[in-house]
Amino acid sequence: MHVLNYDDNTAFLGDWGNFQKTVFFLLCSSVIPNGFTGLSIVFIGDTPAHHCRIPASVNITVEWRNVSIPVEVDYGHTRFSKCSRYKLDVIKGFSDKGLIPWVDVNVSALEQESCKDGWEYDRETYVSTIVTEWDLVCSDDWKTPLTSSLFFCGVLIGSFISGQLSDRFGRKIVLFLTMGVQTIFTLIQVFSPSWVIFCSLFFIVGMGQISNYVAAFVLGMEILSLPIRIIYSTVGVCTFFSVGYMLLPFVAYFLRDWRMLLLALTLPGFLYIPLWWFVPESPRWLLSQGRVGEAEAILQDAARKNGVKAPQVIFPLPQSGEKAVRVKFYNLCDLVRSSNIRAITILLCLVWTTLSIGYLALSLNTSNLHGNSYLNCFLSAAVEVPAYTISWLMFRFWPRRLCLFSTLSLGGAVLLFVHLIPQHLNYAAILLEMLGKFGVTIAFAIIYAFTAELYPTVLRNTAMGACSMASRIGSISAPYFVYLGSYYRALPYILMGSLSVLSGLLSLLLPESIGMPLPETISHMQKVTGCKKKQPSYNLASSKGDEECVSV
Repeated sequence: MHVLNYDDNTAFLGDWGNFQKTVFFLLCSSVIPNGFTGLSIVFIGDTPAHHCRIPASVNITVEWRNVSIPVEVDYGHTRFSKCSRYKLDVIKGFSDKGLIPWVDVNVSALEQESCKDGWEYDRETYVSTIVTEWDLVCSDDWKTPLTSSLFFCGVLIGSFISGQLSDRFGRKIVLFLTMGVQTIFTLIQVFSPSWVIFCSLFFIVGMGQISNYVAAFVLGMEILSLPIRIIYSTVGVCTFFSVGYMLLPFVAYFLRDWRMLLLALTLPGFLYIPLWWFVPESPRWLLSQGRVGEAEAILQDAARKNGVKAPQVIFPLPQSGEKAVRVKFYNLCDLVRSSNIRAITILLCLVWTTLSIGYLALSLNTSNLHGNSYLNCFLSAAVEVPAYTISWLMFRFWPRRLCLFSTLSLGGAVLLFVHLIPQHLNYAAILLEMLGKFGVTIAFAIIYAFTAELYPTVLRNTAMGACSMASRIGSISAPYFVYLGSYYRALPYILMGSLSVLSGLLSLLLPESIGMPLPETISHMQKVTGCKKKQPSYNLASSKGDEECVSV
């Protein structure tokens, strides 16, 4: 059953009573672990300075030991070679003969070899990371970005599965199920005996990580009224995500061992178990399934909490003689069934993918920036708080397309200027990168709320999951954008900046939703410019549409 005037029928609750406050803050708080779980790889997977190990058992003089590692120049800075050393048997021969390096022998002309005895790592910043524990450097350095990519592959699969499960079985059960998956498998991950096991568990953690975020987001969007819904979808959940993100460098600063850090970030997840008895199911979703009695019971309980009187019958049943509406279940195929919804889905997926590349690559790159990695990570998180506040103001007063276009263009243009900053002005480059992160973050907050406004209740969580799933293509590739910086430092910024500006232009093709009620059925969706409706594409009794795109 679909109730077309849901907002009018539930207006008696008001906008900001005890019920709405409880739902708002509990759902927002459930997002905090996502902030530190999703980005913990910044510290647990960081690569400290390293060079080849010279075993203590090798009997060479101190002079030869001090010059056994080649020196390289990297962007004007001199450092030890990370992946090679001079051949130890040759050095030992010179040492045994009493020859002095640079006096009797030109050391730089000696033959080099790989790090056959492992590596020495700088322990000033970290006691251990997965890189130092399993030597993910040099010929195995490809495993570091792959670790993050496998996590986001899990996010992709989780988005694919959870959206449909949520639309089929309910928002609440999927929210708590995926929170449990994220918490339990992160705890098991602490005891990983190898990189392969770590990545396998990280994949499963990723499946739960985004799924509970999307479920909490949609649940709040469907329960709260329009004014609070805008705050919730921009400032609310996003700011609480940033709180978790800001906690990450704070905890990581005191826990320099990756296993202890992961354990500390896991335990708070168990504190959310009692929320099951305080967070209700979405009445909108219950109505879409024809479960009117359950929806009314939730709203009557909400009325008691708010101290208002609810009507005896909140959602009148069809009058005698009226045809009852058959409940229909929707799936991913319905996102591309008609030309209009297909165009909206494709455009949104492209924008989501670009945003995901920009946001994740800039977040993962904080440990590579000049200066203290903990401070840089905190700044990257802190810049999101004003960004989300501005996103709320923009979303409240500006057209949605203008919001996306302006913020994406700002973020992209700023990133394109980063590579023009001279090497000695590192702090100026950091400032521009944070400004780019600021613009991309605003756009990311807006795209979540904008997407939820464009899709109907019967498909909203599936659509959010599908867009999130598409954006994981960007998430999976984001670590490799960072990895490209080791070959040409400016390349990641050029690519991210160009893609952001392009997606800003694409966002102008989306339909406008400002001031519109949340659509309940597919026939209520706004139309993309260039598509026109020839006849009703969907109604309450039919799921087939007949729209077509006109030539442009």
